[in-house]
Amino acid sequence: MRDKKSIASLSDHTNYKKLKTLELFAGGGGMALGARFSGYESILALEYEKNSCSTLRLNSPLLFESSEPLVHEGDVREFIPDPKVHNIDLLLGGPPCQPFSIGGHKKGFDDSRDLFPEYIRILSNLKPKAFLIENVKGITAKRFSDYLNFIHLQLRYVDILPKKSDTWEGHYKKLLKVNGSPHSSSYTVQSTILNAVNYGVPQSRERVFIIGFRSDLNIEWKWPKETHSKEALLYSMYVDQSYSKNHKISSMKTPPELAPIINKLERMGKPNTLPHKTVRDALIGLPVPTMDKPHPKFHNHKGIDGARSYPGHTGSYLDLPAKTLKAGVHGCPGGENMVLYPDGKVRYFSVREAARMQTFPDDYVFVGSRSECMRQIGNAVPVELAKVLTGSIKRHLTESKELKKSVKRISAPHEQLSLLDYSP
Repeated sequence: MRDKKSIASLSDHTNYKKLKTLELFAGGGGMALGARFSGYESILALEYEKNSCSTLRLNSPLLFESSEPLVHEGDVREFIPDPKVHNIDLLLGGPPCQPFSIGGHKKGFDDSRDLFPEYIRILSNLKPKAFLIENVKGITAKRFSDYLNFIHLQLRYVDILPKKSDTWEGHYKKLLKVNGSPHSSSYTVQSTILNAVNYGVPQSRERVFIIGFRSDLNIEWKWPKETHSKEALLYSMYVDQSYSKNHKISSMKTPPELAPIINKLERMGKPNTLPHKTVRDALIGLPVPTMDKPHPKFHNHKGIDGARSYPGHTGSYLDLPAKTLKAGVHGCPGGENMVLYPDGKVRYFSVREAARMQTFPDDYVFVGSRSECMRQIGNAVPVELAKVLTGSIKRHLTESKELKKSVKRISAPHEQLSLLDYSP
């Protein structure tokens, strides 16, 4: 754990080139690594779970510029930002998803693990130039609609926090009145559901993202354009055969149910997007793991027995984007953590293979038992998607005219895409 003096020393410099991030609920480090790859400097990552903290510390050379790990291990509810850590450019974090998860009890705001209020408290304290929040698609369910609207309003008006005696419903009514008044908001806020597969991640993974920019910066921002598509993958598989050529496998015959869309693609020509990445794409250069034996070169790459297929539990097909990885080795009703080969055989992903589905580099090492490592990976934001989003935020911050004037420095979710999803 960092002491206040060492944290303060990092923020005393006014002439640095890289924008600064602070992350809450850092988990296994997907968001932090994506931000680092897009050019940010992390000054602190806060995480409660012990193994996740060990993973963050072990990977400090990749995550942080400091010679020592900048990891605060503790409960976010007890975290009070040191005044010296102010002037953060970007606040990151994904509050625990269990209260809203399709696989959880869906108690939402009645769940003690709902830590959106803590994120908002720290956001109000730090007033960064921008923030980025990630959560599960389940939070958009009808039963949570009022609470999600409340979160949006509270993020817009972070200078109006509830009193200890206030219920969220009562404070929501106050914010609704403020929203219809001349009162100026603190942040402009946008949210949407993004599927990571459309941004180069070899996995069908839908998540909610909420992004806000401080209102005084007058930044106009749009969600990054999707770069990958199913049409481009189908074209590479069944029209120009580049997929089979690149992987040195037999040419693929067009399934009857896809004939109409393939005929259409032949007429229209090659799409201007890149192909969706598949499990096979993600595993290039990685040998099949040996059962119960660690690989001498690749970290976290060991096979385990016990994988089996049955109706509704079929694994992630080798030549499609993977199903959404789940946080753990059990409770995966669709066989999300298995690979399904063309001959019908299945086996579990190794931890390293699962990490590749989340676009972690091979030199990023996870700490803990297999179940702990899979939990960290399954809960992570895919590194590549985090890079895309934080990179877009960075470009808008560095190009902001208002910022340059005022600052002297530059500052179905569990399902795999199926062949039917690729039908017209």
